[in-house]
Amino acid sequence: MLKAVLFDMDGVIVNTEPLHRKAYHLMFDDVNIDVSETLYASFTGQSTRAICEILVDHFKLPLGPHTLVELKRDHFKYLFENDDALDLLPGVLDLIKDYHNNGLTLVLASSASMDNINNIFERFNLDSYFVAKLSGADLKASKPHPEIFEKAALASGHERHECMVIEDSTNGIKAAIDAGIFCVGYDSLHSQDQDYKHADLVVSHFKDLAYHSISEHFNPVLADK
Repeated sequence: MLKAVLFDMDGVIVNTEPLHRKAYHLMFDDVNIDVSETLYASFTGQSTRAICEILVDHFKLPLGPHTLVELKRDHFKYLFENDDALDLLPGVLDLIKDYHNNGLTLVLASSASMDNINNIFERFNLDSYFVAKLSGADLKASKPHPEIFEKAALASGHERHECMVIEDSTNGIKAAIDAGIFCVGYDSLHSQDQDYKHADLVVSHFKDLAYHSISEHFNPVLADK
């Protein structure tokens, strides 16, 4: 029986990817590196810290990852405070309310920093719907490692087979599946170059995940796993 839903944030609740992309590329310019689209796409779902560690190693930079993290976060903070176009993804607030009203436990499990998570939740008044928020930046391992979803399931107070993850990235889907949790791949118009083949279910619209629809679909699929 479905009892908890573990939400990713970027690309699922809010589309901050354009802001992150601008912030990352401003940081790339700051340290004079040329990051290919293929390399950039591979970062989706990973924490800023993990990405900056990859960049330092890949480009043999004399700077430490922490310096890159701070540069990127400074750029993102400015963009976040000055870009009025940022909004929740269509239909996600209705879905959150639907799950909450039907008694499901909601947990946020994002690779974003806790500062960014708190800023998003405050801006869109989401705290009342979620029992816990986890940041991958605070953990030892980043997605695709399953740690964040293992801890999110624990924070929900329910067993993993009673949880469902909603993810939009290849790395996030792998993390959920490796944690042994049913995973929905959200393939939206904002998703680019991501692989959903390992997700248990793939949807393009949140209406397909309405409580009564997913609760009927959930248990039979689990029984076959």
